[in-house]
Amino acid sequence: MRPAPLAPVAYRAPRGGAGTVFCYAESVAAAEGEPMRWIRRLMPRDVQFFGLLEHHVELLAEAAAALGELLGSYDDIAGRAGRIQRVDDLERQADRLVQEAAARLHRSRVAPFDGKRIYALLTELDDILDLMQDVAESLLLYDIQRIPTEALQLAELAQAGCGKVQRAVHGLRDLHDATGLVRLCDEVDAIESDADRVLRAAMSRLFRHETDVRELIKLKAIYELLESVTDRCKDAATTVEGLVLEHAR
Repeated sequence: MRPAPLAPVAYRAPRGGAGTVFCYAESVAAAEGEPMRWIRRLMPRDVQFFGLLEHHVELLAEAAAALGELLGSYDDIAGRAGRIQRVDDLERQADRLVQEAAARLHRSRVAPFDGKRIYALLTELDDILDLMQDVAESLLLYDIQRIPTEALQLAELAQAGCGKVQRAVHGLRDLHDATGLVRLCDEVDAIESDADRVLRAAMSRLFRHETDVRELIKLKAIYELLESVTDRCKDAATTVEGLVLEHAR
């Protein structure tokens, strides 16, 4: 579930301007320059926001581990439904955090970061969890009975990417190790490239050797969902890297 979009605010332009317009508060400050930035500085600083963000990425890492366990233990039919439910429960917990974090973002600031950039990161992290939930539910909906090696490889890469995103987001609180954070983001990019290669190999093998058309369609969808998890990890890492490069000293 995506967080609610940032609400625009009414703003009356200076004398000679176009009257009252509606725009993001961040855009007002950018348009008018330093004289208007005091408005944003007067907004209360939310010191608890990072706690919510960090809890969210902890759930993200837990969901990735739960998904890996689901795929790795897929032959355990008795425990399969419970493992699928575990991924779903973690996504729902994260959704509640996203709603609270988005509400805080509307009424306070997360110094020193731009509100829209933090909102983008929140949305990207939420997308990762949504995709992992999609994978788990699709296994059940598509009546998948076997997990190919390539799917396990993609799940391992997704778990590695989520772990590094978790560490990178934790580093945003103080920005003490900017070089290390950028390195983590580069590692997420490398993981996404590895997942692309695994996906291409998986598709080649699938179309060459799978004779059951329905099975081919189902497995293709699972492969693509798993690879998309690493894509979204890369998106989140790119946003983190941008925040680091803008504000690290």
